[in-house]
Amino acid sequence: MKDYIIRTQNLGFTYDDGDENSSSEIPALSGVDINIERGEYVAILGHNGSGKSTLAKLLNLILTPTVGKIYIDGKDITSDDFTEDDVFEMRSKIGMVFQNPDNQLVATIVEEDVAFGPENLGLPREEIRRRVDSSLELVGMSDYARHAPHKLSGGQKQRVAIAGIIAMKPRVIIFDESTAMLDPQGRHEVVDIMERLNKDEGITVINITHYMEEAARADRVIVINDGKIALDGTPREVFANVDKLRSMGLEAPQGNELILELKHAGLNIKGESLTESECIETLFKFLS
Repeated sequence: MKDYIIRTQNLGFTYDDGDENSSSEIPALSGVDINIERGEYVAILGHNGSGKSTLAKLLNLILTPTVGKIYIDGKDITSDDFTEDDVFEMRSKIGMVFQNPDNQLVATIVEEDVAFGPENLGLPREEIRRRVDSSLELVGMSDYARHAPHKLSGGQKQRVAIAGIIAMKPRVIIFDESTAMLDPQGRHEVVDIMERLNKDEGITVINITHYMEEAARADRVIVINDGKIALDGTPREVFANVDKLRSMGLEAPQGNELILELKHAGLNIKGESLTESECIETLFKFLS
């Protein structure tokens, strides 16, 4: 029997536009059924306004569903019996890293910022110290423990924000377009951290992104379009639907697009290319 850390059933959410006379509201999400296994690494794709960030906020209890059910670690968080204490407990199980790290940094010293979450859990000082040190080491920011966060680069700030979440020891971390404001080097560093958290720490990782190359590195890709699940499968299964992705305003990874265009141009190239390295290897084999 599969061990699901997150399940949703007929999940739906509609934003209130504040117009009492409006009767044409379009749901941000509708009929969403998702099962995510403990320890999975899942990427969620979708065009702007597709509903992917709304889903993240529902899973992290920032928003309450208009309809449907959400189960986190076997507990129905949409139940009428779900209390404020339950909310606090669940938020310690599911961490969230936002697009702009400045919105998550609360202290004037890096190590104090990372300690903020564990302190709110009421942990002993020795445990807080241990968590801060191990979290900063995990994201490669130990040398910056006494630095001021506002003097760091965007990628460094995001790593500090991630360390603050790691220090809470969550079972799930949701990255809500956490690389969108970073340069290519910063994006690469953050995605590497995601993979290490998943593979080495066993944390369930959900990466909500619009970068196809990031999604290609996940174990599973879910595509949301106009508030509904449009595709769900391995990266190779999902990115094989090039025409369907294009109809939703999305593209396959650039390496895959290049190989497909070369095939359409009449070149007899074998294989697929989801990553840059695979694309290079495919082209090298063809040219050899």
